[in-house]
Amino acid sequence: MEDEEPSRDHVGSLERGLAVMEILARHPAGMTLTEMAEEAGLTRAGARRFLLTLAAAGYATQSGRLFSLSPRLLTIARTWLGGASLWTFSAPIMREVAAQLNEACSAAILSGEDVVYVARVPGRRILSVSLDVGTRLPAHCTSMGRVLLASLAPNALETFLRQAKIERRTPKTITKRPLLAAAIRKAAADRFAIVDEELELGLRSIAVPIDDRTGRTVAAINVSTQSARFSVEEMEREILPELQRAKQRVEEFFFV
Repeated sequence: MEDEEPSRDHVGSLERGLAVMEILARHPAGMTLTEMAEEAGLTRAGARRFLLTLAAAGYATQSGRLFSLSPRLLTIARTWLGGASLWTFSAPIMREVAAQLNEACSAAILSGEDVVYVARVPGRRILSVSLDVGTRLPAHCTSMGRVLLASLAPNALETFLRQAKIERRTPKTITKRPLLAAAIRKAAADRFAIVDEELELGLRSIAVPIDDRTGRTVAAINVSTQSARFSVEEMEREILPELQRAKQRVEEFFFV
């Protein structure tokens, strides 16, 4: 019975109507009935019904033989954006990453010498580090911290490297400032960072930056895992592509 629920609840006509809207969005100059029928895989009569319904509802306009989208969709988008934050938009994307990898996916911003978690989807595997929205961790020994530090202006990064408290969290923590500077420069060049048991033994993480439309890094997202689950090489090969796809989708928020 549960398997039948999606098919009973699925509204095929709504799905086709949304597809028609997406096709119109790709043709801002407008489309004729025949063109829409061909691209949407509809009969001319079916295309006519969808287009006239959209026009009647105010989502499309008709000029002679051409149909095109109306500005009403922009109003809806602005209304949604007005009530949604970046992390409201990103949450479903992060959940997909966590489910795909069976690992935690988090997001953070830079605050002084720390990163502050602004979103988190826990993984199924238990880590001894307790993390939640609002948690602060030292930027120097976290993957999100490394990519966020990599985005700083040279003078700001120099100030951080000179003044920040660089404490050893594990035997693997990089505490020598020249080596830390090199690791941050590598993160800047690679556009990702992997931190291997520097925050806690047995914990590895990989992060990528989130950039706004100007190219300014505004946040970072990461996946953290137990070191027994993924080697550093496996993280780069298997997790990084998933994070990069998520990064691209999250950054779409800035272009809506």
